[in-house]
Amino acid sequence: MDGGGLTQLPDTILLEVFLCLEHPDVLAAGGTCRQWYGVSRDEFLWRDLFYRYYNVNRSVPRHPAAISWLDEFRRLYDTIPCVEVETLKEHRDQVLHISFSHNGYLFGSCSKDCFVKVWSNDLEISVLHSANMRPYNWSYTQFSQFNAEDTLLLVSGVYIGPHSSSSGEIAVFNLDDFTLLSRVRNKPYDVFGCWLNETHLISGNLHWIGNMTSCSVLWLNKAYQDIESENINVVKRLFQLQNLNASTIRTVMVADCGRHNTPDLLLGFEEQLANTPARVFDLGSDSEDEGCSKAKHRSAVASEAMVGGQADAKREGSALSGGGQSLMDEKQIEARVAELFLQAKTKPADMDLLSEGQTVQDKKYLIFTTGSLTYTPHQIGIKQILPHHMTTSGPVLGEERSSNEFFDALDYTIDVHGHIIGMGLSPDHSGAEDRRGYIWDRHYNICLAKLQHEDVVNSVAFSPVDQEMLITASDDCTLKIWRSPRVLRIISTKPSRKKYSFFWLNNKK
Repeated sequence: MDGGGLTQLPDTILLEVFLCLEHPDVLAAGGTCRQWYGVSRDEFLWRDLFYRYYNVNRSVPRHPAAISWLDEFRRLYDTIPCVEVETLKEHRDQVLHISFSHNGYLFGSCSKDCFVKVWSNDLEISVLHSANMRPYNWSYTQFSQFNAEDTLLLVSGVYIGPHSSSSGEIAVFNLDDFTLLSRVRNKPYDVFGCWLNETHLISGNLHWIGNMTSCSVLWLNKAYQDIESENINVVKRLFQLQNLNASTIRTVMVADCGRHNTPDLLLGFEEQLANTPARVFDLGSDSEDEGCSKAKHRSAVASEAMVGGQADAKREGSALSGGGQSLMDEKQIEARVAELFLQAKTKPADMDLLSEGQTVQDKKYLIFTTGSLTYTPHQIGIKQILPHHMTTSGPVLGEERSSNEFFDALDYTIDVHGHIIGMGLSPDHSGAEDRRGYIWDRHYNICLAKLQHEDVVNSVAFSPVDQEMLITASDDCTLKIWRSPRVLRIISTKPSRKKYSFFWLNNKK
């Protein structure tokens, strides 16, 4: 017998008993005595509890950054922002998007009420700035993004033209006094636009060449015009890309490799690299293996690969059309013309130039949704941004290009074999039409929390400096603030009286 009057069981027997319990009972039992506390923290025990509770395949290893199975269980259970703490109702229509400033002090919201609002993310959240874009002939605001210095805000919306034709427009606001600095036309409106650096942003434009063929031009724009702009270009053509089968470039964003070079951010990278085949292929490869084998020869065969891809698109379009012979002939003729046009007018990517003079920390990539088979995007296009692209100095409209370099070639494409309806860098969250936002863990491939709204959830955003805070935006005209159980316990409860236990809020599932 020990001092507490309990029979001294061997640790092995006690471990077998604890393996039959759920995690709250194990934690409660751990506060009984020193022996039980030691067994209740056993790694083998918490490994079993983890796999069982989260229903994870046991072949998936522990996250490489985790210290122990107990700490990993605590992280996923106690630090996930799954508790609703506040509902913001200042918008009068569907809220479409949320974005945080890089320092986490501010966040922006866009809505179909045509307002863009900037909120102060303090203990008491409040509206800091608000602008109605209706006087500028906007239909609604749909996207916002802070520049790297958090001094400017990019706002994208739908612009109603004089003949009831809609396109997009991008507005740039100064965050000091929220004055409007510039407006840039953006077509189609779901390009959204994005920041390339602190002072320059990317927009899009669309030009139709034929019945089913168009050209997407991506422009580099200066965010504001000052005295120096009289001698420096305010806008310059960045890339010009051909679209087939009525497809267009959409959802443009910039990946900055210098900001994401920490190994801890690559969750299970070595395991994924060993178990997952490469998914990046040449445009127009007839098979995945062929695409991989040609990777080192992209510069020499880029045009041929693209032509092959368009031929595949033509065959696919013919197979899916099911229309009359005349319609098929028209599409075949147009596809053939587009192939010849592309072959003659596309400049292959210069792979030697891509790697010259840039370190991994300096590299930036333009990523966007596109497609060659249907109107709906089904591919992700990637184009490296070189140092001379970073400024608007130089020829304004690309006059330096010769006639045989009319279109730019993509560096890589990824075909997802399905319709792309959204895209983000390293996403751990999503919204859905089932009126819920979702928090996911990419390493274990599990859903950690479901965040309830009264209507479709359009946007979900983590605070960049506080991963235990999250905001959701919904068609129910509200923004909801979510906090982790751990943060709420620190703010609103007294410390636990039990020395060897920590409190669990059992409301996650």
